[in-house]
Amino acid sequence: EVRLVESGGGLVQPGGSLRLSCATSGFTFSRVSMSWLRQAPGKGLEWVSSINNGNGRTYYADSVKGRFTISGDNALSTLYLQLSSLKTEDTAMYYCARGFKSTVVTDRSQGTQVTVSS
Repeated sequence: EVRLVESGGGLVQPGGSLRLSCATSGFTFSRVSMSWLRQAPGKGLEWVSSINNGNGRTYYADSVKGRFTISGDNALSTLYLQLSSLKTEDTAMYYCARGFKSTVVTDRSQGTQVTVSS
């Protein structure tokens, strides 16, 4: 059974930082690409970032490039997203997912809320 369990969301002020974690099981983490997606209130699902766990290459949406950092720990089968220089428009439900540079994914977590507000 595939499991994706997120943690780390919360309320943060503009300019602040958060780190999201996604513990996975049920598949070989080091052999797949993983992604972070988000959905803001009243908007559609948006692709945020992906990582190829095989070669470590990372990819980012223009809206988060230079502010967010995706990483993966193959030994722990855990995916991370470091969010920095947060803006109010980053407020969204964030999901980790098994997939690559798309909102069409094989599996998706339950989501964690990130709220950026003063």
